[in-house]
Amino acid sequence: MAGAPDPRIDDYIAALPAWQQEICRTVRRVAHEADPDIEETIKRTRQPYFVLDGNVCALLATRDHVNVFLYDGGLAPDPHGLITGGQGNVTGRTIALYEDRPVDEDALREIFRAVIADNRAGGWRTITKRANLGG
Repeated sequence: MAGAPDPRIDDYIAALPAWQQEICRTVRRVAHEADPDIEETIKRTRQPYFVLDGNVCALLATRDHVNVFLYDGGLAPDPHGLITGGQGNVTGRTIALYEDRPVDEDALREIFRAVIADNRAGGWRTITKRANLGG
């Protein structure tokens, strides 16, 4: 069922320090707000992914921050400057979220919606290919 929480993601989040749990829960909620049809899964053995017609984002908690990996092929607009890494990366970019720094939920939701729209249009690879072919 679309939008249903995956208990494996609950387990991933529960094992984190409290501040990372809060960030991950926020990202998770915002992903579902971006589109109620988004689905949760685990890939790469234990990494939480949010998918809808392709990968939208993934979470990875590190020692001092939480990475939100965007699978956008560099196409999603970032007018609020959330993206912190991967500029020029062919596959995607990252948003690093730190303790005691608020998450700009509106900007994050906007990016997720752009990735989902691109996924529904065939995905960033198809869009890029079409653009390179002039159509």
